[in-house]
Amino acid sequence: MGTSLVVTSGKGGVGKTTSSANIGTALALAGKRVVLLDLDIGLRNLDAVLGLSNRIIYDIVDVANGRARLHQALIKDKRFDDLLYLLPAPQNADKDALNPEQVAQIVAELKPDFDFVILDSPAGIEQGFRNAVAGADGAIVITTPEISAVSDADRVVGLIEQKPMSLKPQLIINRIRPHMLADGSSMDIDEITKHLGIDLLGIITDDDQVIASSNSGETIVMDPDNAASRGYRDVARRLLGETVPLEQITVQKRGFWARLFHRD
Repeated sequence: MGTSLVVTSGKGGVGKTTSSANIGTALALAGKRVVLLDLDIGLRNLDAVLGLSNRIIYDIVDVANGRARLHQALIKDKRFDDLLYLLPAPQNADKDALNPEQVAQIVAELKPDFDFVILDSPAGIEQGFRNAVAGADGAIVITTPEISAVSDADRVVGLIEQKPMSLKPQLIINRIRPHMLADGSSMDIDEITKHLGIDLLGIITDDDQVIASSNSGETIVMDPDNAASRGYRDVARRLLGETVPLEQITVQKRGFWARLFHRD
């Protein structure tokens, strides 16, 4: 029986879809069978990041409403040997076209055949979020080192902890810029982790190549020499139970929160 993980944040633009695609690909590179579910109804883009857009015939709403069988809607990534699949979202559908019970049922049907079911949650904490967490055993919370992103992640962590998940939520801090950490103009990794109160699963450095690879339908994790790729590969290894040290990044002597609230 596989493990289902929702990738979420609350805030848009922090890299949930990119992280979902790269984590899923990294797990497939490690020999695990993975299926990615795009739950951003009406605004799908996970298929574009994976380079699978031109192969979509059916989507998750078709499956939920009985217009297609599950195996008909699954798209196999031919770059992998029967290891990586996508269940896309519809391009044109109302956000209420899917409910949590339907998602939970689909996930339950997928788990016997896959090692990991990764649910890419849309931004916000409304219907799309409720759908995404419904079938999840655990959550990966994505944030960037910005106040607004961390605040939204804090709200999401609180909501997740109210759900009966069997696994504790874990954190990925995305788009880290080492030079900003070093000069104190970015939030500190330790401060973010302590503020959110969940285990740190990984850190991903900011890299323009991540955007370039996504635009070409290639996940950055396919490039073993890229720093962001190494971050995602380390995340996958930790999910598989390996003990992998975090990349060492020099941080500022004085914490962001201390500077923010300091009064002379």
